[in-house]
Amino acid sequence: MGEDKLLLSREMLVSAIGDRWSTSEVAAAAELLAEAEGQFPPALARTLPSGLVKDVQRERLLAAMLRTVSEIGYHDVRVQNVLDRAGISRPTFYEHFANKEDCFLAAFDAAAKRLRESIAAASEGGDDWRGRVRLGLEALLRFIAAEPDAAYTLIVESRGAGPAGAVRHDDLLDHFARCIDDKVRDQVPETPSNIAADGVIGGITSVLYIRLNKKELDGIESLAPSLMYFVVLPYAGHEAATKELQAS
Repeated sequence: MGEDKLLLSREMLVSAIGDRWSTSEVAAAAELLAEAEGQFPPALARTLPSGLVKDVQRERLLAAMLRTVSEIGYHDVRVQNVLDRAGISRPTFYEHFANKEDCFLAAFDAAAKRLRESIAAASEGGDDWRGRVRLGLEALLRFIAAEPDAAYTLIVESRGAGPAGAVRHDDLLDHFARCIDDKVRDQVPETPSNIAADGVIGGITSVLYIRLNKKELDGIESLAPSLMYFVVLPYAGHEAATKELQAS
């Protein structure tokens, strides 16, 4: 496995820690990292607030965990792999995390939060339940295209990353199943059992699992009409579902 250092962009850092630090402060940190090929020079790091440096170091470790898991799988990851990828010392790692699992779960939680927020924001724009679900699915596929390491961790690796990872994986799927069920029930008088939403999410996840596991992500966003077919079918029937498919 290559050990090229990760370089977090200003946009990524603003998204992750912008609620705690100003855009100018985050930009200064990102500029220092870019000039030093992804690793803070100790002397220059002292020109930044210590709390900002600590927050940036944590984000680098989370990103390095996602990248390393995507490359070699959770079970084969060692803390040293993450350190090499992040360009961060072992003592610094243990200032943030107790062990590999602790870092992995934190990376999962941060990625899941980004995904949930992206889908929730996108789905607010729909005129009806189908429109809202369609926008949410499109946001999901854009997330996969933009953050394949995070998507691979959430959908593929978390299922086998120990009991805590499996629980987080299941909770994430349950969250999206409930989102679909709630959107449908708002407008469809005779909504099937909520097991239908579980089945819909299970089917979508299976398709994405295969694509991610094979690293076949080119054109992933074009799957939206096909996935919408499976969403609409149990709630509105074949004719309505086919219209979604024909929208491709």
